Amino acid sequence: MKKPTFIEAIREQIRVRHYSLQTEKSYLYWARYFIRYTQIKNARELAPSHIESFLYYLSNQRGVSASTQKQALCALVFVFKHVLEVNTDNLNFPYAKAPGRIPQVLDAQQAKLIINLMNGQYKMIASILYGSGLRLNEALSLRVKDIDFTHRTIFVFRGKGQKDRVCLLPDCTVDSLEEQIEKVKGIHHKDIKAGLGFTSLPPSLFRKYRQSINQFHWQYIFPASRLCVHPIDGYICRHHIHPSAFGRALRIATTQAQVAKRVTAHTFRHSFATQLLQHGADIRTVQEQLGHKDLKTTQLYTHAAGINQTGIVSPMDR
Repeated sequence: MKKPTFIEAIREQIRVRHYSLQTEKSYLYWARYFIRYTQIKNARELAPSHIESFLYYLSNQRGVSASTQKQALCALVFVFKHVLEVNTDNLNFPYAKAPGRIPQVLDAQQAKLIINLMNGQYKMIASILYGSGLRLNEALSLRVKDIDFTHRTIFVFRGKGQKDRVCLLPDCTVDSLEEQIEKVKGIHHKDIKAGLGFTSLPPSLFRKYRQSINQFHWQYIFPASRLCVHPIDGYICRHHIHPSAFGRALRIATTQAQVAKRVTAHTFRHSFATQLLQHGADIRTVQEQLGHKDLKTTQLYTHAAGINQTGIVSPMDR
């Protein structure tokens, strides 16, 4: 049996642990970058000191941010621990501290103005981000089975940290979501007639539900316009739309709305949390809706909610 290459060995270890495809891409990117930097041919010659040298290079010569530096470190520690089986606990490197930023938020008028300037499925996605507090990838990954119109809830399957949660479904999105699901049904029927109809699934679910993944309830609510080949299991399937497509639509709408703020998909999530707190929601409830593991993460939004919520009056206004 042919021995796997260094990169193939890294990929195997990532997939054994069921890491996301995005994490796999990120870790392999940094592994290749690291190999090019060290110019070492034999992976067994790599040492923790090479990690230190690489991180200094990223910081001093490439000028990367603290979060990028941390991402590179996590990838290389994974490689050394699980592939090379080398201990990296005593790395001699001063870790960069990310700045503590207060999230940028929109008020209700700004958020609804931007959303109303968007069309079709992009408007629905923005409405879910703002109305339910989902992350962009969580919204794009929604399937027909995840929407409960009876109880007005959205089931988020394997959100960040591989955690499931249930979020509220805004009443104002019900009609448009029902129309979108009917469109998805039409697309699915065409795929079935063509002998296809498979949706993309994580490898573990593909093996478990292989006989039923062409069923309608598995289909994405926001399907891509084209079929693709599954990157791991190799079958022809229909994935959800790419995040960059929503990003383009959001930039156009933000420009048209003339909102003088940097608005991303995550800004809607920040605005959702902030406005819940402003209107008296309990911080634990907000934590559950957002799927935060640590309450300290949710507490950031108490700052974004505004200091005027505390009743403080400026001396200039007395």
